[in-house]
Amino acid sequence: MPPAPPPPPPARDLSALFDPRSVAIVGASADPAKWGYAVARQALRGSGRRPVHLVNRRGGEILGQPVATSLREIGGGVDLAVLSVPAGGFAQAVDEALDCGARALVAITAGLGELGPQGEAIQQAAVARVRAAGAVLVGPNCLGLADNSTELHLSSDPFRDGGVALLSQSGNVGLELQLRLARSGHGFSRFVSLGNQADLTLVELVRDCARHPETKVVAVYAEDFRDGRAFAAAAAEAASLGKPVVLLAPGGSDAAMRSALSHTGSMTSPTAVIDAVCRDSGIHRVHSLREFATVLGALHAPSRGGPLRRVAVLTDGGGHGTIAADTLDAAGFTVPALEPATRKAVTAALWENSPADNPVDLAGLGEQDPLCYARGVGALLAADEIDAVLLTGYFGGYSASAEGLGDAGDAERAAARALAGTAAASGKPVVVQSMYPDAPSCRILAEAGLPVHAATEDAVRALLALAAASAGGGAAPAPLPAPAAPVTEAGYLADRALLAAAGLPFTAALAATDTAQVADAAAQLRPPYVLKATGLLHKSDAGGVALGLLDRDALLAAHAAMDERLHAPAYSVEEMAELRDGVELIVGARWDPRFGPVLLVGLGGVLTEVLRDVVFALAPVTPDAARALLDRLRGAPLLHGVRGRSGVDLDAAARAIATVSELAAAHPEIGEIEVNPLLLTPTGALALDARVVLTTPAQPHS
Repeated sequence: MPPAPPPPPPARDLSALFDPRSVAIVGASADPAKWGYAVARQALRGSGRRPVHLVNRRGGEILGQPVATSLREIGGGVDLAVLSVPAGGFAQAVDEALDCGARALVAITAGLGELGPQGEAIQQAAVARVRAAGAVLVGPNCLGLADNSTELHLSSDPFRDGGVALLSQSGNVGLELQLRLARSGHGFSRFVSLGNQADLTLVELVRDCARHPETKVVAVYAEDFRDGRAFAAAAAEAASLGKPVVLLAPGGSDAAMRSALSHTGSMTSPTAVIDAVCRDSGIHRVHSLREFATVLGALHAPSRGGPLRRVAVLTDGGGHGTIAADTLDAAGFTVPALEPATRKAVTAALWENSPADNPVDLAGLGEQDPLCYARGVGALLAADEIDAVLLTGYFGGYSASAEGLGDAGDAERAAARALAGTAAASGKPVVVQSMYPDAPSCRILAEAGLPVHAATEDAVRALLALAAASAGGGAAPAPLPAPAAPVTEAGYLADRALLAAAGLPFTAALAATDTAQVADAAAQLRPPYVLKATGLLHKSDAGGVALGLLDRDALLAAHAAMDERLHAPAYSVEEMAELRDGVELIVGARWDPRFGPVLLVGLGGVLTEVLRDVVFALAPVTPDAARALLDRLRGAPLLHGVRGRSGVDLDAAARAIATVSELAAAHPEIGEIEVNPLLLTPTGALALDARVVLTTPAQPHS
């Protein structure tokens, strides 16, 4: 197999990919059942902007266009070539395209790297030639691309114009997402099918789309990030430029981790890692196509900076208002009581029958005066104690009826226009849940950028997306340090020594292989003692740990009983830490094949898997970031002190967590580190047990 092509230089020029001077479709077909026909048909839609050449070795005519028998017949001037040829002709097609001056290639061809070593070799050799020529290649095994801003249509289906740049490993996902977004009036600035990412990667495309003026939000459907850390950095950069990234990443089940033996391994699922990366990098994580469309639509809406927590509910029915309030509360929003001045303004905008509380109920006024919806929303948006408004219930019903309900339908459409104007002027978000989301008045709201949904939970999810956007983007992962001198020895005492040398405090300990060495250790250490059988994965579960041994005789008796039962190759005799007023943590790190070193922090010690109170982050982390992780634990109040117990030394805890993360990041040969428990007390942090696994990481250290 030839060597892998060198990595591409940063920020390559993609102008030939998204706005080429000319296009050639290699493998164009007259058969409507073939991909070459569909792509040719779409490509010709942009022939008014640039020449589109059709190439098929049979020649003739396709779709009324003359067909060249080869790229060489066209001669020079081919800026972008779409290759829809069998795998056996791929290498030749690449060479011909480069010879004709192509600066970009879109490879529809399948049957290469995704099928095994032979196809991978052909694919890598072609990529090496593409890069040597200074060109770029999308795919192979992709479904094409489109850029509506440049009238470039190189996929099988047209994509409605809009502000979403979709980077997807599935063409059908793009088609369904288009159907869902069209209901709210949104569409696509770009569509790129990622394919095998043999040359042009998701990371490069995210960065380019973030600089694309017509793109408002970047949507990613990815099953393979290739370099997850680089993707997180690109997404954080995009968010900082006002182009948030929304990610649907399936295949993150826990099944891949079921065979893991350690606590850290069994709990560090792909889903948990991706969730942590999204949280820290400012990526909007979604889990279904419905949620995908909801969040993408919301991110088109106006969003002011600053916190978005306090929501007012305006309803024309008590049931809808109550459901909305409960759903908002469950999502972490507050539905605050209105200040007296706001209550007075709401009453003035509505009528005396409307309870001027939150939720605000129109109490039947909507039937008499549909314009009251706009007045009520306006009064709530003007309130200092309100960050956003959720309108829920019947709005849309008056204009949705077959007869339009006469004047009521006209008034509701007028109310929609007034409401949209009021929302735009206030800068505060307005989200709508309607029983009639497709009604003319609701379409007016949607076209103005206000999210409109049939389900309350979707409306609240839209608010969550807006709240995240208002809070600002995340941060790129910390860079990995240069690799330290490799660790070559593992084992319980060696693991302790490695972590202690890095700065993690431990209790004193001595190794012993027989009774005499156990007795000698007792003479050198202070009681009470702890005896541990080394070489066991879960020593406590196996009965390989004896605590609170008050003197030499108790230690020797425990050793004799343990050795008879376990026949362990060696033992560790340790001074026992004072456990009163302490809180036990687990701190672990392991290499993820996509994201490199991942840190786990959780409560519980030996009960970690029972409590499952854990958080994750990409390593390394700073002490400040480690403090933030501790605050995210459900049991965080235990660390600050409860029921008369003193709080623990959080600074010492943060330093210990950062130490473990830094060690993992500097040693790619360490597959896993686990410190469990890490005892936190009011005066410090102390590691009571540790384990290091040496392995070859799936993710190369870079």
